[in-house]
Amino acid sequence: MSRKESPEINAGSMADIAFLLLIFFLVTTTMSVDAGISKKIPQKQENPTDIDINERNILEVNINKNNELFVDGKTIELKELKQIAINFIDNGGGLDISKNSCNWCNGSKNPSSSDHPTKAIIAIKTDRLTTYETYISTLDILNSAYTHLRNKLSVKLYNQNYVSLLDAYKNSNNSDKNIQEKIKLIREKYPLLVSDIEFDN
Repeated sequence: MSRKESPEINAGSMADIAFLLLIFFLVTTTMSVDAGISKKIPQKQENPTDIDINERNILEVNINKNNELFVDGKTIELKELKQIAINFIDNGGGLDISKNSCNWCNGSKNPSSSDHPTKAIIAIKTDRLTTYETYISTLDILNSAYTHLRNKLSVKLYNQNYVSLLDAYKNSNNSDKNIQEKIKLIREKYPLLVSDIEFDN
């Protein structure tokens, strides 16, 4: 009595299929890449000069290890920070380094607050245990304060807000010199002056 032979499976074609599937998934899978924070770091100066900064031109935003915000020695909520920053940057209580007043500022001209937007520095002081989320939220709010002031000035000067100018410049493939000059002027009038300091407790 003859025994039936079991049919063999061709393993060569299975390896080809597995290889093709591997290539397919490698090609179609997208990797998530963290973009990070876009920040321009100044170049190291060969002979750094001492800069005399008046204390009233610095707004300290302290974030402790419990993620609580302190501004001018008072505990504040994160939502209050934007208006505090706007009032500080736009105060216009003095002159810039060229002895010019801020004729575009709408602030209260408080003598104990910043002299000029080009002198108004916001210093974020964080604890080593401050969470990344709190720091980023604080930075976002400060950036939105600058955007708010730039939008107001842009509408006043060009009947178009600053964000739409940026979009128009981007849509021109960064080639429209007229829009570029407008953006440059607004940034010069409200420069983004935010610094980071870490302290240990």
